[in-house]
Amino acid sequence: MTAAQLAAELEVSVRTVYRDVESLHAAGVPLYGDAGHSGGYQLVAGYRTRLTGLSTTEAEALFLSGVPGPAAELGLGSALAAAQLKLRAALPPELREQADRMRSRFHLDAPGWYAEDDEVPYLSQVADAVWRSRVLDVRYRRWKEPTDVDRRLEPYGLVLKAGRWYVVAGPGPRTYRVDQILGLAVRDEGFEPPEGFDLADHWRRYQEDFHERLIWGEAVVRLAPRAASRLTGAARRALAATGIPEPDGWTRATLPIESLDHAHAAFLAMGTDVEVLEPPDLRERLAETSRALAARYAAG
Repeated sequence: MTAAQLAAELEVSVRTVYRDVESLHAAGVPLYGDAGHSGGYQLVAGYRTRLTGLSTTEAEALFLSGVPGPAAELGLGSALAAAQLKLRAALPPELREQADRMRSRFHLDAPGWYAEDDEVPYLSQVADAVWRSRVLDVRYRRWKEPTDVDRRLEPYGLVLKAGRWYVVAGPGPRTYRVDQILGLAVRDEGFEPPEGFDLADHWRRYQEDFHERLIWGEAVVRLAPRAASRLTGAARRALAATGIPEPDGWTRATLPIESLDHAHAAFLAMGTDVEVLEPPDLRERLAETSRALAARYAAG
């Protein structure tokens, strides 16, 4: 790289680059430059240095960032272990001790509770197709009819969300659960992701759109303090925005709901700590369920 390129990459002046190159030379780093239009700075091939530039916090974060479960699912478990061993060996003794302490004190477990591990037999093949930019022909199971469909996918990237793998693929792009792939064949055909495509940015926007599509309507409710304290996500934000305290200690609020069925189950789980005022259909369904429960237990 030229001094100007280095300066732009590091957001410093060209004079700073020249000064730092001299400092590296003085420190024994074999960095040399070639003059001329096609010249620039480069390291002698094969040069290695101990990771003396890492801070204690950086060393701890590097060992904390390696999640063995997902790495193993991608077929990279042994590679991750080897990389961490090499990194540990390159650390100065004081940082090595801190990194070992971090690994012994913190464990990352991404999947949620009560969720069984899904079988993902084609994950490594999908990951390989993502890496090599190869088109896939898949047999895919979706939730609506017809359930089993054939798709041609251009896999742009993989995402691990709450213990479940998703592949973002063209055309579209669209998102597919990898564990719902029933069969797979790799074509000897390459592809290029759309210009400017960024996986992290796409996933963020996809999640925002997904949550917006979930909202079907609103319910006006009265909440006991215990029920109000248990709200999360959009419901908690709606409570903060619309909640009106009442004299008996309850709170009246307008909460988003996904559907009548979902709201019926969610409010029913709150028992006597919630009263639904609107919509009338939801209030009546909850009343019918309550009457049926009372009759069943009275008969017992």
